[in-house]
Amino acid sequence: MNFGLMIESLPALLHATVTTVELLIASLVCGMAIAVPVAILRVNGPAPVRMLLHCYIYFFRGTPLLVQIFLVYYGLAQFEPVRDSFLWPYLRQAWVCAILTFSLNTAAYTAYILRGAILAVPAGDIEAARACGMSTALAYRTIILPRAFRLALPAYGNEVISMLKSTSLASTITVMELTGTANTIVARTFAPYELFITAALIYLAITYVLTTAVRSLEHRLSRHMRPLSQSASVLSRETNHASA
Repeated sequence: MNFGLMIESLPALLHATVTTVELLIASLVCGMAIAVPVAILRVNGPAPVRMLLHCYIYFFRGTPLLVQIFLVYYGLAQFEPVRDSFLWPYLRQAWVCAILTFSLNTAAYTAYILRGAILAVPAGDIEAARACGMSTALAYRTIILPRAFRLALPAYGNEVISMLKSTSLASTITVMELTGTANTIVARTFAPYELFITAALIYLAITYVLTTAVRSLEHRLSRHMRPLSQSASVLSRETNHASA
């Protein structure tokens, strides 16, 4: 293994890692902004709206992300109203198309996760909010969504990692993120093993940071449950001791 080549290529790969992280953050932020209202409307919206959103989620969860990228990057240019619109200077850019596709894709998965989490919120909590005279919007903001986010966090952590790996597909439309840069260097050096091993190690490092952050957030959001669980554990030990 050529360790010298790996070290020599590291600055370029780290520079491309910044692009990967930017793609990931932009996609997750935009995706969450789309997913929250979609999830709420999937639960409480009118029947036509629920059906329309179901089709949106089904399409993006049921088709390959690579196909979606090609449809956005190559497909939008086929429509003259799009080319004549004020959005065309942005939509013709590969970077914008990548973020748009990733955002719509992760929004579909996140909305599906949040919908399940909203439905898993205990009915007693919702009834208590209504008994206190809360409006639906206030109940969602103060009771339902905070509880749903805590329930959805483990599954959403998996979605974040999945989206990190999906950013590698941006290289297919000329966005030079980590995988695309590694592939470019491989074409010049004919050393795929060293370059892709280095890229894989960088992906693993990012994954470690993300999983640690999600685990810490999950631990922080469940602090109010730990005293109860610790009391239950102590009570269980005392009961077992008394029985013995």
